[in-house]
Amino acid sequence: MDMSQGVRTEPMGSGRPLSEAYDTALLDLDGVVYAGGRAIAHAVDSLGAARSGGMRLAYVTNNALRTPDAVAGHLSELGIPAGADDVITSAQAVARLIAEQVPAGARVLVVGGEGLRVALRERGLVPVESADDDPAAVVQGYGGPDLPWGRFAEASYAVRRGVPWFASNTDLTIPSGRGIAPGNGAAVEVVRIATGAEPQVAGKPLPPMHRETILRTGAQRPLVVGDRLDTDIEGAFNGGVDSLLVLTGVTDGAQLLAAPPQHRPTYVDADLRGLLTGQPEITREGDGFRCGGWTATAGADRLELTGDGGALDGLRALCAAAWTAAGDGACRLDGEKSLARLGL
Repeated sequence: MDMSQGVRTEPMGSGRPLSEAYDTALLDLDGVVYAGGRAIAHAVDSLGAARSGGMRLAYVTNNALRTPDAVAGHLSELGIPAGADDVITSAQAVARLIAEQVPAGARVLVVGGEGLRVALRERGLVPVESADDDPAAVVQGYGGPDLPWGRFAEASYAVRRGVPWFASNTDLTIPSGRGIAPGNGAAVEVVRIATGAEPQVAGKPLPPMHRETILRTGAQRPLVVGDRLDTDIEGAFNGGVDSLLVLTGVTDGAQLLAAPPQHRPTYVDADLRGLLTGQPEITREGDGFRCGGWTATAGADRLELTGDGGALDGLRALCAAAWTAAGDGACRLDGEKSLARLGL
């Protein structure tokens, strides 16, 4: 790993396919495996090949709306065989967090979907619907676009009375088949504004989610695979494990170049086919960095790219130049022209 005083300065290379180098892929779902309920291009075939080669696949999602059974059923319908034990949700992580802090059999006010209710029952807790049901905790998770506004009021009443408040995750947005929609983090902001309180959060990128994932999978050499820098990649950073960023979701090239250390992935690829291949090495060449047919350097005010080759090789070279120039900060150099050359 090419690191400078603990700060990643370039993506790593791998001479082996990632599906062989790691025993378990911890895969995000929205923006990685599917979007708007439909499989992303190459996801089904790539995951099938990785599984056939011996890699365990675990699906790790901050979306607390659906149960593991429902998620596994959806994956199987898409052609990705999966069981409930292969799915880890932020609902499960937050339910464990709550159960560690309230008495067994305690009531918990739920603002969200069935995934939260099932996870709470798994921990011996009792979901309730009203602030007047004497809850020992309030938990908030993504409830879908049809969640009634009155649910936020119930949460606010209880939190203002001093009931401990938990959130499955605070992702502000969620990918959909029609674009980017408000996520649970936007709903959490509603209750925060009404109460002035702060919830305990379980989901990615925070440690409770990583702990839940490792406990349920037993992974020894996990690889986090995601599309978001601020959840998937930061979660891998916080857990001290390697990560693969795929460019099928919310992160674009400009955001990747500007990533601070905790948001810098170990590997970068276009989609899940990246699991089945090695990753090209980046080499220093003079004042720049070379990957494939491209060489990237950091000038006084911009990132400069020369050569010709695959777009992803150019992006990796640009990352090396940007991250090295930024050190432990975020790169502020203009990279738009270089990204445009790559079609990114």
